[in-house]
Amino acid sequence: MFSQIRKMSTAKSFKIALVQMTVGKDKNKNLENAVRFIRKAADNGASLIVLPECFNCPYGTKYFREYSEEIGSGITSKTLSNVAKEKEIFLVGGSIPELDNDKVYNAATVWNPQGELIAKHRKVHLFDIAIPGGITFKESDVLSPGNSFSMFNNGICNIGLGICYDMRFPELAQVYRKKGCDLLIYPGAFNMTTGPLHWELLVRSRANDNQVYVAACSPAQDKNSDYIAWGHSTVVDPWANILATSQFEETIVYADIDLNTLNKVRDQIPTGKQKRYDLYDVTAKL
Repeated sequence: MFSQIRKMSTAKSFKIALVQMTVGKDKNKNLENAVRFIRKAADNGASLIVLPECFNCPYGTKYFREYSEEIGSGITSKTLSNVAKEKEIFLVGGSIPELDNDKVYNAATVWNPQGELIAKHRKVHLFDIAIPGGITFKESDVLSPGNSFSMFNNGICNIGLGICYDMRFPELAQVYRKKGCDLLIYPGAFNMTTGPLHWELLVRSRANDNQVYVAACSPAQDKNSDYIAWGHSTVVDPWANILATSQFEETIVYADIDLNTLNKVRDQIPTGKQKRYDLYDVTAKL
């Protein structure tokens, strides 16, 4: 889904906030916690706020269908719409299990300052892995994959969306860059096996590969959970410098997204203009 939002200002920078919150089994408490953090981040000057993957329910195949709801009419959508309008912000609603015609998707929503739904991204690449001595997980036992790219504009730049495992596929990010995105956002919940190995590596790689800002937002770590998240919500600039990050605890990560910095990087190392499209190209069904 591509939102057709026109540019609303001549500003070249804005503050982003990543909400690294604890997620439990009580959906209402999760929503209350999210709203509390969103209000705090907005009061601290963030105009774009991001929640983590599966922020309204525990992450796990046995929970997805139980907690699923329709986007637009469900309690989570109404809550996000109301708080986005109240604080006049752009809000990326992490992801939730979306119910649609008896299928369940892992879906992220985006709400504008008027509380309107302007984009939705269904996780394209499902997390089906088996690491001996590490972790085995199969989202496809319950979830269906999305089949589209998702972009929106916050009045300053174009922003591309992915969810967690989508981060491992560089082609997705390459298409977003080709389509004019300056920031990529990945709500995600890496675990204690893959997180230490690959979370920072992938965030910095996607930024460096495409000369874009990348923001990855995780739940806080809960050692009593069935699935223990790595945390470490992080914002990286187009140089692949870490602008802001966290560890395991509940917190808000803030960073400034500055398009002047982005343009300097692209001017100094103009890989976007040097690609050999006569030899290779990345295309997508949009």
